[in-house]
Amino acid sequence: MKRALVFLYLVLTLAAFAGGDRESTEKPEAVTVVLDWTINTNHTGLYVARDLGFFEEEGLNVSIEFPPETGAAGLVLSGKAEFAVSYQEEVTYARAAGNRLKAVAAVIQHNTSGFASRSAEDIRRPRDFEGKAYGGWGSPIEEAMVRALVEGDGGDFSKVKIVPIGSMDFFAATAGDIDFVWIFRGWDGIAAELKGIDINYIPLATEAVLDYYTPVLIARDGLLQENPELVRAFISGAARGYRYAVENPEEAADILLEAAPELDRELVLASQRYLAGEYTAKVPRWGEMKLEVWERYADWLKENGLLEGEFDPEAAFTNEFLPR
Repeated sequence: MKRALVFLYLVLTLAAFAGGDRESTEKPEAVTVVLDWTINTNHTGLYVARDLGFFEEEGLNVSIEFPPETGAAGLVLSGKAEFAVSYQEEVTYARAAGNRLKAVAAVIQHNTSGFASRSAEDIRRPRDFEGKAYGGWGSPIEEAMVRALVEGDGGDFSKVKIVPIGSMDFFAATAGDIDFVWIFRGWDGIAAELKGIDINYIPLATEAVLDYYTPVLIARDGLLQENPELVRAFISGAARGYRYAVENPEEAADILLEAAPELDRELVLASQRYLAGEYTAKVPRWGEMKLEVWERYADWLKENGLLEGEFDPEAAFTNEFLPR
């Protein structure tokens, strides 16, 4: 009996040693996530998860890359990147065109963008766009959004002037001949406050159909089917990163600033405090998405002649990989 116990102890000890050795030599799996734009506070949770080791604890070595001029979605579709930051509209158009992108998490729960003007323009509601010049990049979606807001408020859209301004920002555009511009409240809106510039802001979410998910994290259908554990690990790490940003906005802002020291510190801190209340607004967990939001936005695009092809809202997103 004693000899059997000694033998069992040796077997268990060797097994534990072998298991520990195997774990120590296992390398984290390399994963690439591509941003949608230059670094900003929409991306904070990703940098937190990378720099605080949340991704590493999930067995991942995550590289965060800037997008090429052609955009991040193509890299995901080609398998050159596993994940990317995108938008509900991009996923909608991609799937209608037969490209199998899927949203796997909503970074922010509500559309935090809208139309802003300097207060001197006295644009207080959408029908006040009449007789004003809107500066945008010439997208049909922009025109449809402005039309929806103006006509929904009883105004005459034909009296709004649409002017392409390329990548010119709010401050430069409205210092000239442009009266209002599409901005993100959590960035340019806060920047205006810090600069002491009074603005009037009309959120797109004023009209429910325009309260869509922007931004979202995306992957290709093939990856979700071939390697669901990798997807689950990535989303778990990202969720921890964004939860940390919710609970510790100042510390999270410092982490983002380490990655992008060229950013204005005061703006990043103020933006992070604002987004701490937006990442998980009115949902039980970060990343959650609702079918009705995808259905409503796609229907609106179709009604405005902006979406062709077959689009299945249920296939465009999944909550499957979010932590319970």
